[in-house]
Amino acid sequence: PGSDGATPAITRVIQMLLANPEDAIMIPVPTYPLYTAAVSLLGGKEIYYFLDESTQWGLSAAELEGRVAAARAKGINPRGLVVINPGNPAGNCLSEDNIREIVQFCERENIAILADEVYQENTYVPEKPFVSFRRVAHELSSSVQLFSFHSTSKGFVGECGKRGGYCEVYNIDADVQGQMYKFSSLSLCPNLIGQLSVDL
Repeated sequence: PGSDGATPAITRVIQMLLANPEDAIMIPVPTYPLYTAAVSLLGGKEIYYFLDESTQWGLSAAELEGRVAAARAKGINPRGLVVINPGNPAGNCLSEDNIREIVQFCERENIAILADEVYQENTYVPEKPFVSFRRVAHELSSSVQLFSFHSTSKGFVGECGKRGGYCEVYNIDADVQGQMYKFSSLSLCPNLIGQLSVDL
């Protein structure tokens, strides 16, 4: 579904995942403030996990496993894992091996991935290319549920001026996709310039 930039689509997905008061979204530290604000506004719980500066802001399955176990011991139900790749504010690009580890972790734990990939055109280190979560999940034939977000307001087309975005889904039940489209139709359509930018 399209949206005015990625933010409305991200917020809608978070709202769909937070069905009960003890449902939680896993959020990286450092993070982009949209996630903490949206989860708080929507009455969910946050589970913070820490990126590892010593590995150029990578993720480890051990860190995620520890956070999930601690949350579940308190009766908190992790429903989604936010991954910002390329990172904001850290500026990191996750390696393909790291992404594979995350996909396998989320598949094993039945946690949906919210892949914020809006900065994929803003990479400047050739040996650290952008790799999409969807590509890795597909190559693994993973059953993980994945929501991938992109926006024309980043990169070379929009540079924050053109608010066009979308959410691509992978392994999301057709009935759930239908509800997503209904949910999206509650708002006005994205602005015309943003829609045209997405088509470029």
